[in-house]
Order: sequence, then C-alpha cells, then structure tokens
Amino acid sequence: MASRQSELSSSCSTLLKARWWSKETVAIVTGANKGIGFAFVKRMAELGLTVVLTARDNARGMEAVESLKKLGLSIYYHQLDVSDTSSIQTFASWFANNFTGLDILVNNAAVSFNDIHENSVEHAETVISTNFYGPKRLMEELWPMFRCSSTVARILNVSSRLGLLSKLRNDKLRMILLDEKNLSETQIEEMVNLFLEDVKNGTWETKGWPELWTDYAVSKLALNAYTKVLARDYTGKGISVNCYCPGFTQTAMTGGKGKYTAQCAAEIGVRLVLLPPEELPTGKFYLGSNPPNLYSKI
Repeated sequence: MASRQSELSSSCSTLLKARWWSKETVAIVTGANKGIGFAFVKRMAELGLTVVLTARDNARGMEAVESLKKLGLSIYYHQLDVSDTSSIQTFASWFANNFTGLDILVNNAAVSFNDIHENSVEHAETVISTNFYGPKRLMEELWPMFRCSSTVARILNVSSRLGLLSKLRNDKLRMILLDEKNLSETQIEEMVNLFLEDVKNGTWETKGWPELWTDYAVSKLALNAYTKVLARDYTGKGISVNCYCPGFTQTAMTGGKGKYTAQCAAEIGVRLVLLPPEELPTGKFYLGSNPPNLYSKI
C-alpha cells in the first residue's frame, strides 16, 4: 500500500501541473454519501472544483455534506435516487435552475444484494434499474446541460471488470456487443430484458450469463456497452465518456473487504476525469489497480 500511495502522490503532483479547471468547473457525483463517491467529492473539492454531492438517502447525504464542510470544503447537495425517474427529473430541474452548465458527471451510484460468496438474482430488477438504467436516464436528462467547450465535458461511469465481455458466456450476445460499429441502445436494452426474462423463468443459470454476481455483472455489462455507444456517437462533439473499474475496494458493497481504500480508488478516478483535454480519450474501460501506471485501458 505504501508504494501505491507514493505513486498516487506523484500522479497528483503531475495532475496539478496540468490544471485546466477552475472554481467555475462543475461536477456531479452520484451515490456520494459514503465510499468511493464520497471520496470523489472530497478530492475534487480539495482541487478547487465546484462539486454537487447527491445521495438517495436525504439524511445521510446531508450528514456527508456537513462532514465535508467541517473540513473547510464548500459542497452543494441535492437528493437523487437514480432508480426513480421522477427523482432524476427533479434533480435535473434543480441543477438547471442553480448552475449555468455541467462539466463532469461521475456515475457512481450502484447496488448489489450479494455478499462476496453469494450469487442470488432475487433483486435483479432493482440492480438493473439502479446500475444501468439509472446512469442512462440521468445522462439523458442532463445531456443539454453539458458544456462541450474546448476543455471537453466528461462522463465517468464507475463500473466493474465483472461486466467485461470475457465474463459473458453467451456467444451470440457477445458477438452483438463486440460489433461496436453497429451496436445500438436498442440491442443493449434487448439484452437486459432477455436477462430479466431468464431470471423470471428461472433459466438464467443455463443461458451463458456471467457466473459471479450475475445481476450486478449484467448491469455493468450493459453500462459498459452503452458507454461505447455514446462515445462512438459523440466523438468530436466535445464530450468524453469512459468507464472506470476501481478494483477490489473496501466499501459497504464488499463488506469492508478489499485491496484498496475508497480514497485510493477515488484518487485514480479523479486523475482520469481531470486529464488534460489533449490527453482525454473516449470509449475506454479503465482498470484502476495496476501500479506503477495507476490504471490501464482495456
């Protein structure tokens, strides 16, 4: 861990030298009352950005904001449940009334109802609704507010290697997702609906879906694919869309187990989302657990 912290310190020094942002740069982080999302908010606020913390639970969200204010950080807050369409619309309306534009969106909010050794799909609909449709609907609602200027607007979807194509054992579906040139939003939603139908019919275990944390993996598989579609369709239009897997991180989702702290995971994620415009790619999947390079593209 010591060598990792050293690498992070070095990367932050490099990042600050390439500073392109200011207090006028506005970022939103979802699911940010704790864990990686909270660490994202804290680090970006420390670096001088204007940050909006969102949380599904209003009381916990406000408590998180107060804890950051005690550190001398100025944070904006609004309740947001990404699994609820009306909550997304209410948040988007509030944001539009209070800010002139959006520069960065970190889609961090996600759920899983399995522990490390479980693989139940009992809550598959909730997992898909939160982890895939939540970010998708939020991006759609906020799209007109992105400032696609010379600095390039940025979306970072916090994802997982569990959603990589190599985890999908259904050859037909894998071939569809591999055809990035022709892949469509409709095809991704059809895949998700097929999975939910297999869950409903009790046939999901024999249909080639990912074997570990299946519902969570499918939600991230869909999010990764949708990221590719957005990146393809908006290439050259002033917006970058990427995915980031923080690795096995110590959060509530992992029961506090993991190789990395939430702070370490967020530090790398912030570095990615604040890359200089000339270095900023789009449509990439970043794996944030490979020091000394800090992250790798897949």
